[in-house]
Amino acid sequence: MSHTTTSPSRTRRVLLTAFAVVVAAAFLLPVLWLLASTFRSSTQTFADSSSLSWHTLWPRDFTTHNLQAAWDNGFARNLANSVIVAAVTVVVGIVISAMAAFALAVIDFPGRKLVFGLVVLSFLVPFEAIAIPLARTFSDWNLTNSITALVLPGLGNGLAVFILRQFFLGIPGELVEAARVDGAGWPRIFARIYLPLARPALIGTGLILFLFQWQAYLWPILVTTNDRDDVAPVAIAKTFNAFSSDYGRVFAETAVLAIIPAVILLALQRYFVASVASTGSKN
Repeated sequence: MSHTTTSPSRTRRVLLTAFAVVVAAAFLLPVLWLLASTFRSSTQTFADSSSLSWHTLWPRDFTTHNLQAAWDNGFARNLANSVIVAAVTVVVGIVISAMAAFALAVIDFPGRKLVFGLVVLSFLVPFEAIAIPLARTFSDWNLTNSITALVLPGLGNGLAVFILRQFFLGIPGELVEAARVDGAGWPRIFARIYLPLARPALIGTGLILFLFQWQAYLWPILVTTNDRDDVAPVAIAKTFNAFSSDYGRVFAETAVLAIIPAVILLALQRYFVASVASTGSKN
């Protein structure tokens, strides 16, 4: 009797698993094609893509020419620029976002709800809508062609503040009351109680800040005019010109640019999921 009742459930699980595998494979096909194109010539890439076969996803003749071309044209320097910009944004941005979130979640001050409303509004407005006037302001301040210009807009991330604030709201208020009775000030409460408990949320917001800067294109191209200061996405775009394009090199650079955040996300995905899940806990 039990066998007949569990059989449909097992069949459903098998079908859902098979469906998930098919969907995952469909999403992976472009990625596999990109990786395969990294290790073959541009001619072979377009020839093998004309009809679907194993050679579409597996190069006939492996070559590292595309990676060598990317290295010779200074892509390593552009990639290093992206790493520096993203790292500085993550470190400084987490500190700023955590302090702002702590104040909005714990400290009762006049206009707190209004400030929180402005924080929510800040990440609802597309950055593209303010990028050009902001770039003009940076130009007037002589901040163009600098790490400062690339980093500053990513520090005040409203979404990061929102996620951390929601996480902080889930921490019992009794801990704060006990610490206040013991004479602890707000800085000590923030550093000794909230930060240690907010590790998943801090890592999740760090990933958000990292991805914001890693994939940025419009802002870097507005505030940098020197090729040596270009971040990786801008350097890839400049590979194309009016006369010719080295598609093999583009594939290699794009693959490297995509692999780095993919590895980081896979390693830290459980923290990211935990931080996002906490956003709906309280309001």
